[in-house]
Amino acid sequence: MIMATSSKIYVELVELSGHVVAKGAWSATLRANCLYQSAHLAKPGRRCRLLQGRWEITPFTPLAALDLSSGTCIQVVWLSGSAADSIFSYSNALVAIKGDGSVVTWGEADSGGNSSAVAPLLKEGVVQVCGTSGAFAAIKADGSVVTWGDADYGGNSSAVAPLLTDGVVQICGNHNAFAAIKADGSVVTWGGADYGGNSSAVAPLLTEGVVQVCATSGAFAAIKADGSVVSWGEPYSGGNSSAVAPLLTEGFVQVCGTSGAFAAIKADGSVVTWGGADYGGNSSAVAPLLTEGVVQVCGISNAFAAIKGDGSVVTWGEADSGGNSSAVAPLLKEGVVQVCGTSGAFAAIKADGSVVTWGEPYSGGNSSAIAPLLTEGVVQVCGTSWAFAAIKADGSVVTWGGADYGGNSSAVAPLLTEGVVQVRGNNSAFAAIKADGSVVTWGEPYSGGNSSAVAPLLTEGVVQVC
Repeated sequence: MIMATSSKIYVELVELSGHVVAKGAWSATLRANCLYQSAHLAKPGRRCRLLQGRWEITPFTPLAALDLSSGTCIQVVWLSGSAADSIFSYSNALVAIKGDGSVVTWGEADSGGNSSAVAPLLKEGVVQVCGTSGAFAAIKADGSVVTWGDADYGGNSSAVAPLLTDGVVQICGNHNAFAAIKADGSVVTWGGADYGGNSSAVAPLLTEGVVQVCATSGAFAAIKADGSVVSWGEPYSGGNSSAVAPLLTEGFVQVCGTSGAFAAIKADGSVVTWGGADYGGNSSAVAPLLTEGVVQVCGISNAFAAIKGDGSVVTWGEADSGGNSSAVAPLLKEGVVQVCGTSGAFAAIKADGSVVTWGEPYSGGNSSAIAPLLTEGVVQVCGTSWAFAAIKADGSVVTWGGADYGGNSSAVAPLLTEGVVQVRGNNSAFAAIKADGSVVTWGEPYSGGNSSAVAPLLTEGVVQVC
């Protein structure tokens, strides 16, 4: 409930499932970023939207502007796109957002590493950046969107430009297209038409009420405020959900994708899957384990891993690519709090700070070479397509997997012994943000592992890397 005194505002942040994420009192002089910070403390690494009825509360909304007469709780909608619940980035470029809202780009120029064409628009006010495999889209504080990179991959948004001048609160990208949610719950799409850039087939269902969008490589799925799910894009990538349509009418709180299939979680903890069977769209082999209790799903290229409320993990999809976790099954019976993936392997963080890996050995599924470093203290794991990087509580970083994809960080090892607060991976390179706002990169040079061209801009002030 929302209540106010002369100087304090009392708020409860509540998930769609009814679970209270956070509650407390905040000064009425603050902006809503304090509420977002409280939500993020509850689920580190997850992004969210805050809604009061149909009204979007942005991080910049003054708390004093909240409607205190409604007597309703503030709804927390967890978004896809985090390290915890989405497949690795397809991009071969990297983007850093600085504290002043400016943007720095590097990596493969034609894939968005060169943003000179829109540089004047990226000097201030950027609050979020999302990518496809060849382009980026940035949301500014005023709700407008700036795009750059390969036009065939969503870098040219001129066809929908009038719809992107204000009100955009979230953007999701797949391999070739973007989907943007606006504050009124409508969705705007552009980029590769067959990949979901053309959403005309479901347009009437996307005019209002959308609270989350997730992607596979070639399709999108949207959850609406009434808990229903809408999908579009390549049919064989999950864009056609007609086979399970009667099951997607209500109650959903999260959706996640692999390269070619979706898995959607209902408020009762059950899971519905569709899309390519070889990509995890067929979960019949583990169906009895997915009828209740699931709280999070992570998708990689060809497999899913679901965390249940008791900390156990259920996997399905391509067996050799992480769908079969029998080799580590005793370690996944309890205590798992986060799962992350590369293209063919999973890494699970347990409550004691240890890490369990499985899947393709060369994609990071075999962590035996650095096993003693993963027995405790790990607080975050992130992947490229073939390698993992783990941040420990002391701010150091441990890497493993494909050496050329960031698994070998020896070239920058002295810079990764302390002070790292966030790591982000794209297709084949990592970028780590340190507590002083500087950035360290490694991995495939052309994909952003070599940031020397923009090094002077990455010495301080960076708050996010995409």
